[in-house]
Amino acid sequence: MENNETVCACALGKVFGYEPRVALSLVENTGSAAAVFALSPKDRDGLLGPYSKYSGTLTDALLEQTAEELAGLERQGCRYLPLCDPAFPEALRECGDPPAGLYYRSCSAPEEIFRARPAIAIVGTRDMSPYGKEWCTRVVSALSQAPEKPVIVSGLAYGIDITAHLAALGHGLSTIAVLPNGIETVYPNAHAVAAGKIAASEGSALVTDYPPGTGPVAFTFLRRNRIIAALSRATILIESKKHGGGLITAELAVGYGREVFALPGRIDDLRSEGCNILIREKKAEPIVNLAEVGLQLGLGRYNLRARKGFLDKIRDYYKDLPESQKALMLKTAEFIHRQRGITVDELCTVLELPYAEVSPVVLTLESDGLICTDLLGRCTVNMNML
Repeated sequence: MENNETVCACALGKVFGYEPRVALSLVENTGSAAAVFALSPKDRDGLLGPYSKYSGTLTDALLEQTAEELAGLERQGCRYLPLCDPAFPEALRECGDPPAGLYYRSCSAPEEIFRARPAIAIVGTRDMSPYGKEWCTRVVSALSQAPEKPVIVSGLAYGIDITAHLAALGHGLSTIAVLPNGIETVYPNAHAVAAGKIAASEGSALVTDYPPGTGPVAFTFLRRNRIIAALSRATILIESKKHGGGLITAELAVGYGREVFALPGRIDDLRSEGCNILIREKKAEPIVNLAEVGLQLGLGRYNLRARKGFLDKIRDYYKDLPESQKALMLKTAEFIHRQRGITVDELCTVLELPYAEVSPVVLTLESDGLICTDLLGRCTVNMNML
């Protein structure tokens, strides 16, 4: 039978997924993935060498299984993009160890996903602080105002990753979520709805180089990070512990010769330790001015639109309240804005008021969508208000 290049590339990826250089070598020696499978089974093993652990794996049965698998995935809205396809992301192709291809789920053509706009990775810790969430959202908002709109790349994980994806969609940017598992499932499952929104948004996609059936384990997360780093023109690290996955992605980006930026944090905050290390070692530029970030990333020169401040919005929202109530709302909101993560008990201390007076104010601010509180009772400004 005539071999389809996409099917053949996918078959090579299934066999050599953890050693992509072997697949690349076979394609370079024969001219294409289809040419590899056009050889006899004996000659295919000959390419691998007499003592290869992969002897006997490049079979016609593998091709048939792969073709059936791809047909099934297509019915689910998933496709496979081989390395040889012109729509394959150039930044990833240029790296020394690109995968044989990428599985993706999207409502858009691959050219619109990977070639239409520059990709910027935004990564960080799962244990995100209110500071990290606020500045992740601010960075995405600033990038959305650049003359050249980027696509935001991250890993769909808890914390900074999902915040970056949702902020991108909320500010009209495309986003790519790189998965640590097969394309037919979403991890973590709690982000299945967000994943569906990404796949249904123009220019956005779920992406992985892992074949169907691959589950998320420690090793797949580490390899996933290399795709994030290689796919992107630059990587922005928002928060990371000393040995965090976000820091690993940033280090990989440095190794690929990409630009890296990091959000500075307090020297006693473990969640900022990785960022501060990168800045200290001069591997990353510190983010100190949002108006300059887009320019530094090559997205063009622009001025950030002036936005009404949070406290001005509080004044407007409660303008019809009696002065004493309005003053208490404003003062409470001011402390929450100034001290991210402050609790109701701590507010009582700084306001010098009893819990019975402060708690209803916090509840009102939250129910009106102006602030958010977490399970530990920590108060932060709603990101949509900044």
